[in-house]
Amino acid sequence: MKTIKTMVLLLTGVALLTGCQSKQEKMKKELVGFIKKFDSVYIPLYQESALASWNAAISGKPEDFKKAEESQMKIVQLFADKKAFHKLDSIKVSGMITDSLLLRQLDVLFRQFLMAKADTAKLNATVRMQSQIEQKYGNFRTEVKGKKLTDNEVEDILKHSKNVNEQKEVWTAQKKIGPLVSSDIIALVKKRNEIAKDMGFTNYHEMSLTLSEEDPNMISQLFDELDNLTKKSFTQVKGDIDEYFVKYYGLKSKDELMPWNYQNRFFQEAPKIYEVDLDQFYKDKNLETLTASFYSGIGLPIDDMIKKSDLYPKPGKNQHAFCTDLNNEGDVRVLCNIAPNQMWMNTMLHEFGHAVYDKNIDNTLPFILRDPAQTFTTEAIAMMFGRFSSNPQWIKEMIGISEEEKMKIADNCFKTLRMEQLVFSRWAQVMYRFEKSMYANPNQDLNKLWWDLAEKYQLLKRPEGRNEPDWATKIHIASYPCYYHNYLMGELLASQLYFYIVKNVVKSEDYKFQSFAGKKDVGTYLKDNVFMPGSKYYWNDMIEKATGEKLTPKYYAKQFVN
Repeated sequence: MKTIKTMVLLLTGVALLTGCQSKQEKMKKELVGFIKKFDSVYIPLYQESALASWNAAISGKPEDFKKAEESQMKIVQLFADKKAFHKLDSIKVSGMITDSLLLRQLDVLFRQFLMAKADTAKLNATVRMQSQIEQKYGNFRTEVKGKKLTDNEVEDILKHSKNVNEQKEVWTAQKKIGPLVSSDIIALVKKRNEIAKDMGFTNYHEMSLTLSEEDPNMISQLFDELDNLTKKSFTQVKGDIDEYFVKYYGLKSKDELMPWNYQNRFFQEAPKIYEVDLDQFYKDKNLETLTASFYSGIGLPIDDMIKKSDLYPKPGKNQHAFCTDLNNEGDVRVLCNIAPNQMWMNTMLHEFGHAVYDKNIDNTLPFILRDPAQTFTTEAIAMMFGRFSSNPQWIKEMIGISEEEKMKIADNCFKTLRMEQLVFSRWAQVMYRFEKSMYANPNQDLNKLWWDLAEKYQLLKRPEGRNEPDWATKIHIASYPCYYHNYLMGELLASQLYFYIVKNVVKSEDYKFQSFAGKKDVGTYLKDNVFMPGSKYYWNDMIEKATGEKLTPKYYAKQFVN
């Protein structure tokens, strides 16, 4: 029989529980109402902005850039709403949201609305500044002897010319974009830092990583680990590259080799030193058709996206490549500047890797969660597929070469892929460390910093007496700030996913000769485990659910370093 004291305690407990539940319901109702109101404003703004940016990239016209700028400012204004931020803050601080999907939305929205702590005028200023810089990049063309060259033509000369004087002339001419934008970029960096400090961060680099759910200290430790992991292997590969080019150019020693001799503008891609010409397999092929056929074969068709994409060069158009989701409801498009070679085959597979990820995110998820789990997780998919452009098994199955020819090129293909990864990993070190240091102190000698890092991590020789803002010739520094580290993290995850798929989906122990061509189970696995969840889960939780492990560099090391 219950005592009076026990009954009182029980009744008190019920009252407290009822009160708690009542408050939980109140907070849940407030958050649901907030999200509904937010979506009604944000979704049309997002779609307007995405379309305006797409049109600007295609045309290069000032009026289109102006529309894109205005649309972006509307979004800035939305997230700068201090009243909305305080509402989210009160809901978050209450700790009363227990529903996992609502809690995830609250977390994502809270990080985005942190911008409300910043001065709106400063946010708008950064949009205008970035837009003006992008116009300069978009309209710049390298000029040599009175002839204007596209980026594709610049790369072609650097890759194929054996005339070191011609290479130097073209390389130097391409770098003339640097002085046109460098002071603008430094001003933009300082403005971004002001915003970050308004929000309680040390600088924009720290803020950018933190708001992307990346721990800055963890990223630094990872890059230190990757530096140690790749340093020895890269030094050996760089020695092979230098030895090859001394003979190729007829030089006396490797001391004569300069940055323009490594076959691309930044030494971010592996030069062609092995006896395998991968371009020959693509020179008379339709890269659109090959890309569509491959993705259809793995159960991830892209025909509808190709129809809406813009894939070939034209005046004023952005000369790079990207994928964009215009509405988070299936209108996914790719911008490329296709030429029939292996680099653009890689790019097509890469960009449509982004596209199939975006297209197959569960569209019943809340709108704010219809994004990849993290930036680098979509890069991982793009990179895993892009690697196939130099894979002998993929070339055999998609292009139709014989088994004999496959085996003839196999060893050099694998050497090339390994070299590509090591070269890129060291370039990524330069970009990550340059941006981190630049945002820590934008008043330092950035020209010197750039070449100090290139010497240390890429083992490149600094051009004697050169004091130009060569760092500013890389558009990512202005337009995609604090992003480049995600490419290298993407490479790690690409290897992790590749090994998992080969073993558990393809069910093979042969990690060398795999192309995934025609294997629809691969598409099903990726759709169910990586694409569909969107950003429903924290990125490392998604990776663990998909592969059984959190992100680890061991598979990248196994594939390319050991």
